[in-house]
Amino acid sequence: MLKQKRLMMRTSILAIIAIALAYTLYSNFIADRSVAKAGDLSINFVLNDLEGERIELEDYKGKGVFLNFWGTYCPPCVKEMPIMEELYAEYKDQGVEIIAVNASEPKLTVERFVDRLGLTFPIVIDQGNNVIDAYGIRPLPTTILVDEHGVIVRVFTGGMTEQMIRDFMEEIKPGT
Repeated sequence: MLKQKRLMMRTSILAIIAIALAYTLYSNFIADRSVAKAGDLSINFVLNDLEGERIELEDYKGKGVFLNFWGTYCPPCVKEMPIMEELYAEYKDQGVEIIAVNASEPKLTVERFVDRLGLTFPIVIDQGNNVIDAYGIRPLPTTILVDEHGVIVRVFTGGMTEQMIRDFMEEIKPGT
């Protein structure tokens, strides 16, 4: 009788542990926690760029916004930044703006990265990841395309090629 009770107790404990482990794996790796979805209005935010200038997403209404969430430690992010810079020069005059939101890295690290690559589009640092959490960004890089009306057109996760970036900029170019 005592052996049977111990067996039941151990089985119950193991079942509880297995359920907790399964839930943890599901919630961290499988569940879609993204908040931003195509067709939704973009979530406004205010952050300062590296020069201390105030950047508010609402101020970009009337323009297409290529909202890129990135980190200096992210190889696909590093690879796509020079391409974004090249296409920014081409598309800025066509009403497409890039805002690159860094994932809470030290300012000096971001400044050195920006200087090394010669980036000219607005770069903001999301200290505390408030904007990243509001948009449900996981993993980096993630790019959100916002049209001139402030509506999310597309959410893309992963590294981008030059052709993809060009196509995305065409997609949010005002009047298209």
